[in-house]
Amino acid sequence: MNNLDYRVAHLRERLAGGPLAELGVRVTVHGDSVVVTGTVPSAHACDEVERIVGEALTGLTVRCDLVVAGTSTPDEAEELP
Repeated sequence: MNNLDYRVAHLRERLAGGPLAELGVRVTVHGDSVVVTGTVPSAHACDEVERIVGEALTGLTVRCDLVVAGTSTPDEAEELP
């Protein structure tokens, strides 16, 4: 395991085991860069994931493509057949 693989594995553990417990976030290595994808429950969680990623992968090229899950209530009732 090289240094990048070790740092990414450590980051995955931090995301899954930390206070956020973000199991829906994927961290993949593409050449010399890292891509973070997935869905998080709130804008705060998105900010926290990006902060943790920045701390863990300082000096690397990182692209975060995170989506915040919609948690608002519907405007109208759903009609069922």
